[in-house]
Amino acid sequence: MAQIDTRLLREIAELEGTPKGAYNIRKNGKLDSRASTANIQIISKEDQPGIDIHVKPGTRGESIHIPVIITESGWSELVYNDFFMHDGLHTFHVGANSKVRYVERHYGEGEGTGARIMNPQTVVNLEKGASIQLDTSQIRGVDSTRRYTKVTVGEGAEAVITEKLLTHGKQFAESEMDIFLEGEEASARVISRSVAQDGSEQVFYPRVVGNSHCFGHVQCDAIIMNQAKVKAIPAISANHTDAQLIHEAAIGRIAGDQILKLMTLGLTEAEAEEEILNGFLR
Repeated sequence: MAQIDTRLLREIAELEGTPKGAYNIRKNGKLDSRASTANIQIISKEDQPGIDIHVKPGTRGESIHIPVIITESGWSELVYNDFFMHDGLHTFHVGANSKVRYVERHYGEGEGTGARIMNPQTVVNLEKGASIQLDTSQIRGVDSTRRYTKVTVGEGAEAVITEKLLTHGKQFAESEMDIFLEGEEASARVISRSVAQDGSEQVFYPRVVGNSHCFGHVQCDAIIMNQAKVKAIPAISANHTDAQLIHEAAIGRIAGDQILKLMTLGLTEAEAEEEILNGFLR
């Protein structure tokens, strides 16, 4: 594997070389390499670009890696990756009492003049007692992104969504969410932490709809720096008397006393700022 590919895999998926277990690596619009396991089968779609990932019932402790690497300019990709779990419905369908953790990282680097644009969409359906943890992060290197997430939460099911974002330069990032709490005792937690530097712009639209006896909590925290702009527009809608929905949003700059405290420990102002940002996005 080329050196740049190895470095990108390390940044994107925290992988050192070829992943273990099931994986599908796509590079510059084509399949680069793939492996399935006894419990996880990855199959190319026949009618459109993308893959189907079939996970056998009872599978535990296994991971799936599907990184996409683009090292050449001029590529525009639209792929459809469907996860089939238990009863084989489209999108992320998490069967009764199943638990899934999905990690998605975006990263870009290089001296090319073309824009790095990523517009991911994630759709999740949770059956009775199921849970999913969605961890997404984008730390530098992506010029424009528009992310859309839709989650339908069934009876006694739980969705936990964590987003971490850092933009700089003239970058733009928008995250839009629709979360529907449909079943009794359904719950959802959304945690967004972001840093906007230079002249970048961020927009966050989380919407939670409570249609049952349910609980939903949205928390948006952002640090704004330089000439950046940040909008946090959380919305909660209760359509049931026993729906309990909460939203919090905070945008502010780094406190000067935090910088001074770290500088007294021997850090420069730039090092102190970087340490604070790393801790905030950890």
